Amino acid sequence: MKKMMTVFAALALVASLTQAALAGDTLAEVKKKGVLVVGVKDSLPPFGYIDEKSREIVGYDIDFVKTIAQKLGVKLELKPVTSASRMPQLMEGNIDMIAATMTKNPERAKQIDFSYTYFLTGQKFITNKGKVKSLKDLEGKKIGTAKGSTSEQNVKKAIPTATVLSFDDYPQAFLALQQGKVAAVTTDESILAGILGKAPNKNKFEIPTLQISEEPYGLGMRKDDKNLVAFVNKTLLEMEKSGEAKKIFDRWFGPKTSTPLKRTFKITADK
Repeated sequence: MKKMMTVFAALALVASLTQAALAGDTLAEVKKKGVLVVGVKDSLPPFGYIDEKSREIVGYDIDFVKTIAQKLGVKLELKPVTSASRMPQLMEGNIDMIAATMTKNPERAKQIDFSYTYFLTGQKFITNKGKVKSLKDLEGKKIGTAKGSTSEQNVKKAIPTATVLSFDDYPQAFLALQQGKVAAVTTDESILAGILGKAPNKNKFEIPTLQISEEPYGLGMRKDDKNLVAFVNKTLLEMEKSGEAKKIFDRWFGPKTSTPLKRTFKITADK
């Protein structure tokens, strides 16, 4: 029994050292291999989606990590992830960073580290036009969202009587709304605007002025990955100061886009 416990202790130590090595050496390893591997969404305009012409993943999140890779002097490799798979992919070492509409919260911060906030939005709903005026109109109804998202948790707290149906991604949830299987789809307003902007029958739906949370997005990195976090944060602040961050926002959310939003935040160091 004593021998078995010793073996378990040794295995635990190896696992701990492996994780520490992964975290501590990420910046050096990225420079050494010449590639930054980033987990992104590939079906969520305007943050990350496959462009019909180029067949490449493009979007707001992608523009930020492109700049980070350029500053590092390495190539960028994009790896599609879902809300549910992005943290496991990072923690298992399959990707170096998450850039996938990821809200920063205390629970997640226990498992991974985050950059400064590079996008700020709030959780709302897409509904059939004229059907929802207040949260009471959604009580006891079916609401669609994505598995493993903060949206899933927030809506359960905001409307306890609702039945939350969780899909692999938000486009699937919106399809369920179009088919009449749910009364609403909920996630961050910016994501909802992107989905609605691409919908052929957009005039049948709307985003009511009902907000149930504030959602600050951060780039996710492994716990205690101090060198990479510091480099990413420095780059984000430089992008804000140079105006590059605003240019990226305007490119995807400006008045001439299908998802016009007002930029009400600046990238600053977390307090």
